[in-house]
Order: sequence, then structure tokens, then C-alpha cells
Amino acid sequence: MKGNRRAETWYFSAFAVLFVLLLFLMAWNICAGSVSLPFRETLRFFMGQEVSETVRGIIWKIRLPRTLAAAVLGGALALSGYLLQTFFRNPIAGPFVLGISSGAKLMVAVIMIFSLGNAWRLSSAAMITAAFFGSLLSMGLVLIMSGRVEHIAGLIVSGSMIGYICSAITDILVTFADDADIVNLHNWSRGSFSGISWENVAVICLVAFPASLAVFFLAKPINAYQMGEASAKSMGVDVKRLRIYMVLLSSLLSGCIVAFAGPVSFVGIAVPHLVRQTFRTSRPIILIPACFLGGSVFCLFCDLIARVILAPSEISISTVTAVFGAPVVILIMLRRKRGRE
Repeated sequence: MKGNRRAETWYFSAFAVLFVLLLFLMAWNICAGSVSLPFRETLRFFMGQEVSETVRGIIWKIRLPRTLAAAVLGGALALSGYLLQTFFRNPIAGPFVLGISSGAKLMVAVIMIFSLGNAWRLSSAAMITAAFFGSLLSMGLVLIMSGRVEHIAGLIVSGSMIGYICSAITDILVTFADDADIVNLHNWSRGSFSGISWENVAVICLVAFPASLAVFFLAKPINAYQMGEASAKSMGVDVKRLRIYMVLLSSLLSGCIVAFAGPVSFVGIAVPHLVRQTFRTSRPIILIPACFLGGSVFCLFCDLIARVILAPSEISISTVTAVFGAPVVILIMLRRKRGRE
């Protein structure tokens, strides 16, 4: 009983810290940037008091939608990574490493270039649909190779090769865009939360929240799946159907962020690992919401650095997430090696 109470207290404290960090970073992201906004002015805006048109425009049209998008998409990407790690039973599996994000990027780039060339306005739904099918295509190739590759290291290398091939094709396609559009396509292909509109935020929420809720409802069968397929089947879990759900949801969540922000590296690997270490549990009912919150905090922090460190210039979000996420991956690999020795 004491152990359970201690664990529940720890979970509550960890969730409280994540929530406070989320609110703090959201406020900081809104205030900081190439044009710094005083916290009082920002607070006045949210309280409905009178502020200058410049402040109102910066907050409402630029920073607030970007901040909300970074929070939601970061959570979605971390959940996608959690599902892939659970599916392959390996902490190094993630949408970026396995080439799934690159497949989504390729499909989005194709329809973006096609729409620009024909002067069509590309809808958010079309971008998400393209990213989803691109993710599924890459995921299908990874699953085919998983049946032929004996070791997970070979699977990771194969997935990385898929990613490189998709990225190379994307770079070739970008050269066919008009000069005026190349800059935007290039920035998107490197990963960026800039240019997010309220329409984009609405579509992101309509996709990411239901998908994340669906993942949460899978917590009980995922918990059984972690014990092994035989144990899961003995508990009445349809393992084949569960694996299909995990593939579809991870592809949809990773495709959602690629559609609007481009490929963002290492979040899907680093955040689930950090969350497991922080909460000291493998229970999905705890880790699923914790991964979403952790991904939100991680992406808000990295986006803040990307915007502020060289302001008014902006660094690619993937560059910043790689700086903080890659050491976590290295640590995971070193621990796995020590465990085998």
C-alpha cells in the first residue's frame, strides 16, 4: 500500500511539473522572438484589455497559433514514437530514424510542388492525407524488411536508408519548383513551425487529439502486448488488430507534424525514453499522456531556442531537436550495450 501511494504521489508530482513547464514555455514562446513583448502587455491581451495593434497582430496572427501548433504536434510526434517503440519492442525505433517521416515528407512535397505549378490552393486536409499515405508507404517497407532482417540494428539501418532515399528524391523535386517557392519549400523540408495559421491549428487539433485519445484507449491492450504476444492473446487481445491500429495511428500522428512543420528529428525517440526514466514505470496508461505532455514541452523548448538564439534569423527546428535528442539516443545505445555485457 505504501509503495502504491508513493508511486501515485510521484506520478502526480511529475505530471504537475510537466503541466507547469508547458504553461511557462507557452507564455515564454509568445513573449520572446525577433520582437520581444513585455509580459504585462501579453497578459493584458489575454485579459481582453486594450493593447496596441502591433502587439495584437504579433500575438494573435503569428505567435499564438505557432505556439499551440508546436505544443500539439510535439505531443503527437512523441506519441508516434512511443507506439513505434512498443510495436518493435526497441527504444531506438522512431518515425525519423525508421524513415517514416521522410516518406511523409516526400508525398507532401510532391503535392505541394504539383499544386504550386498549377496555381492551386493546397488544403490542410490534402497535406495531411498525403503525409499519412507517405508514412504508411514507408511503414509498409519497414514492416516488410522487419520480416527479413534478423537484428533490430539492421532494421534501423534499413529504415535510415529509406529515409535518405526519400529525402534525396524530395530535394530533387524541390529544384523543379519556381524560384519564389523554393525558399518556403526548403525551409519546410528542414522542419519549421513558422507560417502556421489558425486554419492549420484547427485541422491539427481535429486530427491529433482524436488520434491521441484513440491511443489512450488502447492503453490496456498495449499493456498486455508488452508482456508478449502469447500473454496478450491469453488475455483476449486481438494482437493482429492491435498491431494494425498501432501502425495506422503512428503513421497518422507522424504524418500530421510533417504536413505542417516538415520532418522533426529525434523527438519520437528521446521523449518516450525521458518520460520512462522520469516516471519510473512502463504502464501505458501513465506513459501515453506523459509522452504527449513531454513532447509538447520538448518541442516548445526547442522552438523557442530556434527562434531566439540567432534572432531575427531562425534555425531549423530539427537542428535544435537533434542537439538535445541525439545525446539521449547515444545514451540509450550505450546502456543497451552495457546490459548485454
